Amino acid sequence: MEPTSELPVALQAARARAESLAREWGLTLGTPFEIATASFVAPADDHLVLKVPSEGGDESLHEGDALELCGSDIAVRIIQRDGRALLEERVVPGTDLSALDDHEATAIAVELAGRLWRREGDPIRPVDHDVARWLTRAERRGSTLVGLARDLHGALGGRAEWLVHGDFHHHNILRDGSRYVVIDPKPCLSDREYDVASFLWNPMENTMRDHEQTERRISAFVAEGLDEYRIRAWAVIRGAYLRPEFALPLRALME
Repeated sequence: MEPTSELPVALQAARARAESLAREWGLTLGTPFEIATASFVAPADDHLVLKVPSEGGDESLHEGDALELCGSDIAVRIIQRDGRALLEERVVPGTDLSALDDHEATAIAVELAGRLWRREGDPIRPVDHDVARWLTRAERRGSTLVGLARDLHGALGGRAEWLVHGDFHHHNILRDGSRYVVIDPKPCLSDREYDVASFLWNPMENTMRDHEQTERRISAFVAEGLDEYRIRAWAVIRGAYLRPEFALPLRALME
């Protein structure tokens, strides 16, 4: 992640809180990271990162809880917390999976996900109610996938057995020395298959037009014990409100 001097107006309050915490904790903040759009995230001193979420959103409400449940062998290590503000150990060199060949990136993601998902999740909430709300909002915005997504969501039965990352993709899996760790969870309780959707439509330049690549990724997760139908269904459901521009390739997953 490369720093930038620009910062969206929506993050001004988060920056003010970060600056206050930095003074309290005796830290020197660097230039915030460009890739962070929902939180103020900046290097602190030489080996730390300070993250303060913007106000209003609740998807990262239990980010710190999830990172601590996962542990530092899987996730970035938390040094200190103050509410939702997190002081984390900086991941070095910090390159993400998008720098790798797709076969290698998928293999790393599958292996890491198998250690990441767990059945413990208190106080993290089930995601089903939120999904219904997000689909309603997507329908108002004209998403053509909502009808199919609602049918699939009903068919899945509302299971909430696993703590999942919630935003599991190439740019949230970083190299830390000789290993890879996850960052930036939006944790919830759901199926494990819920997490595969965001991996299928990433990295950022991906358009899901490479059908062979998508099918190969699905097969890799299925080989580790996930249910193929639920992977495909969750990709359509989540795509309806997160990636409506991928309506055609997502709809094709169920054909």
